[in-house]
Amino acid sequence: MTASTARTDTRPSPRKRAGNGAARQHDTDEIGLDALVGHAGYAVRRFQIWIFQDFIRTLGEVGIRPTQYSVLTVIGANPGLSQMAVANRLGIERARLVHLLDSLEQRKLVKRIKSKADRRSHALHLTAPGETALAKFKRLAAEHERHVEEKIGKANRQRLLRILAGFT
Repeated sequence: MTASTARTDTRPSPRKRAGNGAARQHDTDEIGLDALVGHAGYAVRRFQIWIFQDFIRTLGEVGIRPTQYSVLTVIGANPGLSQMAVANRLGIERARLVHLLDSLEQRKLVKRIKSKADRRSHALHLTAPGETALAKFKRLAAEHERHVEEKIGKANRQRLLRILAGFT
């Protein structure tokens, strides 16, 4: 069987068994995934991994990860939000968001201002350098979205966004 037919052949691959119950080493290509075909969760997770890897590669020069980008974008579009509001809206654990905001604050991209209404709360704002940086991040994120479109096609990307809109 050639490499090209191995990828397109949908027949289950024969399983080799270790008679003594010991774990066997396999080449990655030998591991059959036929049992996962048709599982939406598995396919979505694999695509998510590809998306995150491409995002990290594309935005690697600026050192911004997907969650950081999401937080910066939401703060930029909604200045003055509380940490709790951002955490709840993006589905980020509060402790994780605090750590993420600490790192963005150290990079001078975000500032926390004590709320006048509730001293226990902070209003989140981009700094001037944060606004400039976010504009660059958005240009790079648009490049990443072009990569997604190249991978799955324009119509499929639009269809995917419509399908996933119900989960945001």
